[in-house]
Amino acid sequence: MTARIPGISTLVLLFLSFPAATEAQIEYEREPINYSDSQSTDAVATLAKRLETGEAVLTWEPEHGYLKSILQQLGVSWSSQTLVFSKTSLQVSRITPETPRAVYFNDDVYVGWVQNGEVIELSAADPKLGGTFYTLPQKNDVPAKISRETSRCLQCHGTFHTRRTPGHMVRSVIPDNRGLPVFRLGTHLNDDTSPFAERWGGWYVTGTHGDQRHMGNSFLKNPEHDEKLDMESGANITNLSPLVDTSPYLTPHSDIVALMVLQHQATMHNILTAANHSGQLTMRDAEVMNKALDRPLDFVSESTERRYASAAEKVVRGLLFCDELRLTAGIHGTSSFAEEFQQKGPFDEQGRSLRQFDLNTRLFRYPCSFLIYSDAFREIPAGVRDRVGQRLQEILAGNDTSGEFDHLTKEDRDAIREILLSCPERLAVSI
Repeated sequence: MTARIPGISTLVLLFLSFPAATEAQIEYEREPINYSDSQSTDAVATLAKRLETGEAVLTWEPEHGYLKSILQQLGVSWSSQTLVFSKTSLQVSRITPETPRAVYFNDDVYVGWVQNGEVIELSAADPKLGGTFYTLPQKNDVPAKISRETSRCLQCHGTFHTRRTPGHMVRSVIPDNRGLPVFRLGTHLNDDTSPFAERWGGWYVTGTHGDQRHMGNSFLKNPEHDEKLDMESGANITNLSPLVDTSPYLTPHSDIVALMVLQHQATMHNILTAANHSGQLTMRDAEVMNKALDRPLDFVSESTERRYASAAEKVVRGLLFCDELRLTAGIHGTSSFAEEFQQKGPFDEQGRSLRQFDLNTRLFRYPCSFLIYSDAFREIPAGVRDRVGQRLQEILAGNDTSGEFDHLTKEDRDAIREILLSCPERLAVSI
């Protein structure tokens, strides 16, 4: 991505130029959401204001520009680094298998950095708007200023790939030896349900995973004749030095556990945004109908109830990892990411947390997303959020007989419920 190119789209992750869905744009650009015209309140927007007032200052250094400083300001650990080498962002001239793009993240913020890039790419999960996008010019001769990007980024980040709301994605492609995606061979969105063999094409991956195979660390040497990646040569790599010079980056890792968390939370944030927007639109429509039919403003019709319930069910399925891929071998990363991530808590009296990993049969030991503690979850309209709480009560008590949640054992359900109840001040629902 360069300053010369209009329409900068940021992060996450693999930016493809799919046309935006006009219908979706109409919805999130209308009342009551007004995406582009509404003031964002996420962590990046807050930092931008602090920079403007002088409350915060970013420090420049020659090798990485503002990267280290902004990661510190946003509370993003270096250990979250992942490296993507496919030419699927607007910085195509700077991204190659030799010069991959680094992505760093925490629960709410994503940061993209490219060697000799003219901007640092920033994105966040705004509690009400969804994915918000920003750029920070890599210039030391003017005051550091973060600028928000809106409609231009939504050409990629506001389509059916992000549930027709502003959001993020982890995308897997089959790249050639220059990093260009070979689209005729297909692409894959990566989430908790993705087959292992469809994950991380165009990414570097460090870590071990037994006999499971992924698409990372490989490209087609002859795209005119080759049809498949050599997944064997890219497997169980713990040191990238034979593949790429990582000395320009903050760490030598592109940790497999970080990648798994990244694809989970990018998808879960999209689910929460879709539920938020659906709830806001349902409230708007219900108010119009109640006024037209001279009903009490808080009247909930059957149609309104169905819309709230439908949005809530999608959130519940995402939170509880329905249809999650079952791992067949242990996963081990190479950086300190897993240890740092697990230390954040919150913990119950037995020392249990939703951040604790399993990594032998599934991602987390207790399969309920840590994003249930997020502002994005807390800001879901009450009509949807309350129904999420009701469904969690029913499921965790073992009273759901649909079969959709049979992957949760009684021990899983009891543990999740006890962990959630141990920190009621962080929980926005009653269970």
